[in-house]
Amino acid sequence: MKNTIGNNVAVTLFGESHGNAVGCVIDGLAPGIPVDETFIKKQLNLRRPSGEISTPRAEKDEFIIESGVFEGKTTGTPLCILIPNLDTKSADYSDMKNIARPSHADYTSLCKYGGFADYRGGGHFSGRLTSALVAAGGAVLPALKNKGIIIGTHIKRCAGVSDRDFSNIKKEIEFLNDTDFAVLDEKAKEEMIKNILSAKEQKDSVGGVLETAVLGMPAGVGEPFFDTVEGMLSKALFAIPAVKGVEFGAGFKIADMNGSTANDEFCMENEKVVTKTNNSGGINGGITNGMPIIFRTAFRPTPTIGITQNTVDLKNNQNAVITAFGRHDPCIVHRARVVADSVTALVLCDLLSSRYGTDWLAK
Repeated sequence: MKNTIGNNVAVTLFGESHGNAVGCVIDGLAPGIPVDETFIKKQLNLRRPSGEISTPRAEKDEFIIESGVFEGKTTGTPLCILIPNLDTKSADYSDMKNIARPSHADYTSLCKYGGFADYRGGGHFSGRLTSALVAAGGAVLPALKNKGIIIGTHIKRCAGVSDRDFSNIKKEIEFLNDTDFAVLDEKAKEEMIKNILSAKEQKDSVGGVLETAVLGMPAGVGEPFFDTVEGMLSKALFAIPAVKGVEFGAGFKIADMNGSTANDEFCMENEKVVTKTNNSGGINGGITNGMPIIFRTAFRPTPTIGITQNTVDLKNNQNAVITAFGRHDPCIVHRARVVADSVTALVLCDLLSSRYGTDWLAK
């Protein structure tokens, strides 16, 4: 099982949804990076369930830093964070363990692991493991901010409702990182929540699109071809459960433009090379160009719904029906935005360490 990502700064995930704990190990961090446990807790709180639009499962996410931090700073050895699972109801899954839930990993897990995987709550495939990603991101985001690199994500679209575009990115990132439902337009927030609750009432679910902005990345980071900034970010983002698409800059719309419209013309501004537009999303040839990195991540609707669906009984190899029950989110997009920020931070730390050396983040 491949559960590690990163070259110089590597992150390994472990645990299952209803096991004793989930967690992560970050290897390759420079010694001397301040680790703010209060900030990690704040980030984890942004991922936690929020009222009627989220799952009733209410894990406190009281994490334990097992190693790698001494007197508030990284030691340079592997940083291990453990998050106990305390609010589990495994009995909810016993009646469904042989019934493949549509669009879940039940069937593919059986094909790969031969029935030995922990099926409770989705096991290792569960969104529960994103809490470990958020904790890991919380450990490194302040180091990036100290280097002038900030990251923020808003809900660009959810349940058929669109938020407005970024305009003053720096100011808006500061706002988004302190709000539990990350939108720029309060009216859009109200409509999104109303539509999420409507789907929940119908025992259904909705998806959405997150838009992430990164400010302050220096030009010249990344590699052509196989370790492009887009490729590295996309690989990590696709590890977030329910992600089905990632696009950068103008994204798929660029295919309908002419070159004269799609090209980002260069100019000098305050003695710095910038581009007049940012259709490339801050990346040329797989390498950062100094402009804001902009990308969007598409999330499918939560696959666990209360509507009866057709499926297969994997034990008896016969057709069946399933009406899922238990605790699940009618929408995960509002909780996933901090996961997107965290994954982005971890990838950027790896890319920056590759460019400037592993000690750069601590300087």
